[in-house]
Amino acid sequence: HGPSQNLEIIIDREVVHDLAYIHHPLVKIATMTSVPQGTKLTITLPDDFHHHFRDGPATANVLAHITKQFGRAIAMPNLKPPVTTADAALKYRDHLISNLPEKLPHGSFEPLMTLYLTDNTTDEEIRKAHATGFVKACKYYPAGATTNSDAGVTDVKKTYPALRAMAELGMILCIHSEVSTPGIDIFDREPVFIEEIIKPLVEDMPSLKLVMEHISTKEAVEYVKSAPDNVKASITCHHLLYNRNSLLVGGIKPHFYCLPILKRETHREALLGAATSGSNKFFLGTDSAPHPVENKETSCGCAGIYTAHAALELYAEAFESVGALDKLEGFCSFYGADHYGLPRNTGRTITLEKKEWTVPDKYEFGKSVLVPLRAGDVVQWSIVE
Repeated sequence: HGPSQNLEIIIDREVVHDLAYIHHPLVKIATMTSVPQGTKLTITLPDDFHHHFRDGPATANVLAHITKQFGRAIAMPNLKPPVTTADAALKYRDHLISNLPEKLPHGSFEPLMTLYLTDNTTDEEIRKAHATGFVKACKYYPAGATTNSDAGVTDVKKTYPALRAMAELGMILCIHSEVSTPGIDIFDREPVFIEEIIKPLVEDMPSLKLVMEHISTKEAVEYVKSAPDNVKASITCHHLLYNRNSLLVGGIKPHFYCLPILKRETHREALLGAATSGSNKFFLGTDSAPHPVENKETSCGCAGIYTAHAALELYAEAFESVGALDKLEGFCSFYGADHYGLPRNTGRTITLEKKEWTVPDKYEFGKSVLVPLRAGDVVQWSIVE
């Protein structure tokens, strides 16, 4: 009830139903699933199958973080203007390559390019993009569903010529799986999308490889488990660690606002169960989405949580919380690459250590700064340099 620098609160994790409360400097969690401090875990170098690098000078700040943890990453195309053509994708790739750090911790880093799917994307443009060898996927944004999605798809049937070409070529369709229909509750948009869009699409395009990105509900988990093998899903670390109380309890916290929005604890538990199950249906996609602080701390803040600074460490926290560190490598390093038809990063490894560190209050972001997830707070795992 009052300030204390010496008080330490020990809580049994079994009675904690909201992880929003466990990341506090005065609170420690007693759990049988924890491993000792100093424990090291070496895994194959992971890839991130959903990342927002942004454009302009801020890209270099993002790349400085992500290249410490990943060998490759899918580059989201929702820039201004969006990356809708093969030529634009190549230009954006050049921008990413030119902003890589001079010294790469793992020797190399490859951005995997995507096209922004619209009602007017042609099968010819799909073939041109595939022929570059650099464009690995197309991103389906329902118009108005999230950041910079105004040019997105208004009617899935309008994309069918492009999707048929993608199925023929083996290209991946990445989907922001939420309807943007007015009147649909923001917490129900993913389940509605599954019924109205995903199920008919999978039936119409049985050979099209899909990724339901950043799934956030138990309905999505259940659907992906039951869907054909061409349908898989990525899961973020923030959806594994937090529920909507983190966003809303004690005041609105803009740096926990993302889309899909954080849901009830029952959904977080379902996601964590899926991620740690060992099923190759689920894999890593951070959806790390940086915004300058002035665009978050405002009367109408942007959606997006920045995790590029500590994503792998945060995934390790989530897996450790249920005693599933043995499943971390498959989720982070194997299943996404396999679905995309990419070779695993065999022979390249990264080592994590159970060693606390404190996240800075802010990071540079172009001409501004951003506030990262867990700012000023502790992360339980570290990357061994």
